[in-house]
Amino acid sequence: PIHKQVIVQAYQKYGYGGIGDVCAMTGDGVNDAPALKQAEVGVAMGIRGTEVAKDAADIVLQDDDFSSIINGIEQGRLCSANLRKSIMYTLCSKVPQFAPTLAMVFGVPEALTIAQVLLIDIGTDIWTAIAYAFQPAESKLMARAPRHPKLIKLADWGVGVYSYCYIGVLQCCFCWIMFFSLPGMIGIFNEKGAKDELYTTAEKLIVKEGKTVYYWTLVMGQIAAAISTTTERQSLFTYCFPNMALNMAFLFEVILGLVAIYGSFMHGPFNTALLTSDQVVKPVSALICIGLIEELRKYIFRQLEERGQCAWLLDVAKAPDAESSDEGSSGSEDSSEDDNGKPLLC
Repeated sequence: PIHKQVIVQAYQKYGYGGIGDVCAMTGDGVNDAPALKQAEVGVAMGIRGTEVAKDAADIVLQDDDFSSIINGIEQGRLCSANLRKSIMYTLCSKVPQFAPTLAMVFGVPEALTIAQVLLIDIGTDIWTAIAYAFQPAESKLMARAPRHPKLIKLADWGVGVYSYCYIGVLQCCFCWIMFFSLPGMIGIFNEKGAKDELYTTAEKLIVKEGKTVYYWTLVMGQIAAAISTTTERQSLFTYCFPNMALNMAFLFEVILGLVAIYGSFMHGPFNTALLTSDQVVKPVSALICIGLIEELRKYIFRQLEERGQCAWLLDVAKAPDAESSDEGSSGSEDSSEDDNGKPLLC
């Protein structure tokens, strides 16, 4: 028993070029129990396995079929990927939600109220984020090398860059474009700034319409973000919209946004105003443009991935070769490259 446990410990300490492997151990007997307990994931046999092995293991295969392990790995990867997508989507709206508050310091009229922020976060975003739990896998989910938890975190720098510096900035730009495109808004900004006590009745109505346009554009931007984050690399033209729960969340977002615009009972609590059909249609361009920009990004990333040049995109350097590597073989278990010479985890 101790020999099996020592082998697992050796992989955990010296594997992956000295970084340490994440080990799974299979077993069915009493002698396997220490190693099953030592491994990150212990897998015991449900039919022929002993009770000791089952108690020590994390997973019990009810059918004793090793192919079930692959199915379990796929589900684990899918859960991890969907959670990451949900986080990215949720963080995207924070930049355009914070920008109006910062802009008021520089004299820009109020573009988004706290009530409207809550209407987006609680009324729409939370249900869309939950719907990611039902997202099917991308076509190459199992073709990619596993994510090493010591090198690539679930919410790493890439999540922040994608949400805050990329999609969030695009949403913010479209929101401001639509806000200042309203007739009279630039004049109010130049003459009276954010001093709402100086506004006339007509100017107050313009600012109120501006808030509504900003809110509606952000809703369109969030739908674009949700559609974009359904896949990390695969094109939406091949992936399409298989998640009906997410599709219903999109529909709910649109309906709630239109109710906030056209429902008179929503105008008071959420400080919205009735918009013309032109003012409602124009923000849809944000959805289309962000979606097209994302398709271009995914195409570039797919090309880099095929060439084996995407390791830097995942914030991971090549795993260092083990000092004890025999004869400098590039095919050792701890090598940082696969048989095709591509960087590990690319």
